[in-house]
Amino acid sequence: MAAMEQDLNQYFVVPGASELPLDISGELQSICRLHSVTPQELSFKWDAYKMKMDTEQTQLDLPTARAFKQDLQEILERESRSKVHMKNADKRGAFATPRNLGKGGGAFDMITPMQRSTGDGKRKAAFETPSVKKTSRAKGMSSPTDGRTDATSFADRQNPGQIIETLNDQLPVQEPPIAPPADARIKVTANSDLKKFFYKPMAMHLSEASEVLDDRIDEFQLLIQKYHKLEDSEFGSAASQATNEIIAVGRIASDTLEGKLNAASLVLETSRRTGAGLRVPLKVESISQEFFPGQIVALRGTNASGEFFSVTEVLEVPLLDPAASMPSTLEAINQRLGVSEDSDFDNPSKALNILISAGPYTADDNLGFEPLHVLCQKAEETVADALILIGPLFDVEHPLLASGDMDLPDDPSIQPDKATLTDAFRVLVGKLLQRLAQAVPSITIVCVPSVRDAVNKHVSWPQEPFARKELGLPKQAKMVSNPVTVSLNEIMVGVSATDVLYELRREEVVVGRPKEGNILARLPKHLIQQRHFCPLYPPVSRTLLAKTGTEEGVATGMPLDTSYLKLGEWLDARPDMLITPSALAPFAKVVESVLVINPGPLSKRKGAGTYAQVTVYPRQLTEEELSRNTVVVGHNLFERARVDILRI
Repeated sequence: MAAMEQDLNQYFVVPGASELPLDISGELQSICRLHSVTPQELSFKWDAYKMKMDTEQTQLDLPTARAFKQDLQEILERESRSKVHMKNADKRGAFATPRNLGKGGGAFDMITPMQRSTGDGKRKAAFETPSVKKTSRAKGMSSPTDGRTDATSFADRQNPGQIIETLNDQLPVQEPPIAPPADARIKVTANSDLKKFFYKPMAMHLSEASEVLDDRIDEFQLLIQKYHKLEDSEFGSAASQATNEIIAVGRIASDTLEGKLNAASLVLETSRRTGAGLRVPLKVESISQEFFPGQIVALRGTNASGEFFSVTEVLEVPLLDPAASMPSTLEAINQRLGVSEDSDFDNPSKALNILISAGPYTADDNLGFEPLHVLCQKAEETVADALILIGPLFDVEHPLLASGDMDLPDDPSIQPDKATLTDAFRVLVGKLLQRLAQAVPSITIVCVPSVRDAVNKHVSWPQEPFARKELGLPKQAKMVSNPVTVSLNEIMVGVSATDVLYELRREEVVVGRPKEGNILARLPKHLIQQRHFCPLYPPVSRTLLAKTGTEEGVATGMPLDTSYLKLGEWLDARPDMLITPSALAPFAKVVESVLVINPGPLSKRKGAGTYAQVTVYPRQLTEEELSRNTVVVGHNLFERARVDILRI
């Protein structure tokens, strides 16, 4: 019982509290016993429940815990009724006469039961007015309890502009200037080779994919050997029977395709060079460590029986060096920001103002993009230096886009008979950003696509940038890939539109006591240690992700092109700022000297979301750093940046 209470506290305690109230803990323990689930599995069900409710009031209190318990019971009852119905159907016979599907009775009516329409009806089915036409109560759109909960109007949202979390609150928020600066205060430089992202998707060869996976294991072995100063003779194959202790480097995997990874199903996958590509079961009872599929690890142990590898130690993986620049470069940037005196380094008017948001950008029942309108208004009022927009901007999981049940935007530039989703994007989103660029000419807009974007032809991750001209975006908009590492002045920023944190939380298995108790700090640490935007391999199945608002209800997931997995690696240095949008609670934390930000979605399915505002003060150089002008100095962004997570 005590162990269950500790696990429940680990997965359910909110930041700032030490343990759950006794009444809530009792309800959660009752659910675990009733449904025979572990606290970690219960936390996954709680995440799915919150996404299904998708309201700001979904907080863990006693009434919500009881409603959560009732919802799980109703799901169990529906599954039981479904099984009984299937058994009865089997009894009626496998060759029952098919029913008439409609009055038409034609063959095409049986294959694709679509409603017939003529004339303007066809056009209206493809594009209808987003602010008027509502989605039907499709599967996955209803409330978990009674199905009668309507989407909250954006105008009636609660606490707009409220700060829900702040990092480095001792630093003041940037003071906007009276008028926008004449020139852009931020210079954007892509540290990734964007040309490599224009590859041909869906053309993966198994031989290329296996070589990429093997090369990653071999590269990590060389890194670990150099970092720990080990001899070649100390390494070996975990699959080879031997009584002497060796160090084996490989990839964590599961011994089965079904179910979730656990301590009993852990296997180590070796490369063809070091272990002939064999997999060997792992015994990890004597260590404390976090594992997930795709993780590259170096394990010390023995395989005396030839049946399993007994692990005694997990060797530390070296981290990349922090991002750094020459003192002369930092001085030139400070001059561009108007820093001339020592007092200017603490002057809020000299600080940079960066707004960060992630999709979706409109609720499920309309295409009005009201949250994006408010965000652009905020950028205009505060004279933002940069606006980072992370996809999906035009979400394929949006019910109106998925069904085509939307009105054609009322714009003279659109020809009704030739209209496409690109035209709709240009009017609904492109013109909004054009107006922002006209109001604040010095702003820099960074657009990061998502695999869920309907207006990006690239369907796999890694993903090529948006086409700026086709989408009608302003010249201030910088099109980058997904993922990408860019420099905003000296600040190295890493961005990936994939929700890897949610998938890592679902797949992670903790052996023993976790080294980091805060899961929101532990999950980004995996990315930093593995030097990759998406170290999870293979990605989580689409059917196991949270349901969407579309008729099918199946999430897009992460269509990974393994042959180009290397495009997601960090090559030279740790980023100063890592932006990882996720369905998990929005946060801002410092992990291994990296400022990690999850801005949360700007719009939830049935309500308003959140975004992040980052105030960055200039980097002040010491006399010693100035005297050594040939030696690079660290950026130390985590010390001079204030991050606010705000409700839109």
